Amino acid sequence: MKQYQRLNKQRRRRQYRVRNRVKRHSVRPRLCVLRTNKHTYAQVIDDAAGRTLAAAGTGDQDLRGTLPHSGNKAAAAAVGKLVAERALQQGIQAVALDRRNYKYHGRVAALADAARAAGLQF
Repeated sequence: MKQYQRLNKQRRRRQYRVRNRVKRHSVRPRLCVLRTNKHTYAQVIDDAAGRTLAAAGTGDQDLRGTLPHSGNKAAAAAVGKLVAERALQQGIQAVALDRRNYKYHGRVAALADAARAAGLQF
């Protein structure tokens, strides 16, 4: 039990540290990534206004029928491409990546690389 408490404490600290660094040093909106076992979600958030500017996830109507499995790197790349397209339609060119408590690895890296390839600047 103590091991789980220690790990959860480390995750909370990492999430707090990453989010505060992104908010403090950036005037850009942040691209927030959420990863679950079944799905991957991404939002572009304007912290000054407190609004979500663009969002995408594997449960969206645009992606639901095209993905055989929604919890892998291919699905994360599709979400990254879709959220980048929606952000560019809103006129957002540059964002700051908020990876929460996740390492820049696997699905998070695939999502970020696909968003970069679609035209977003980090």
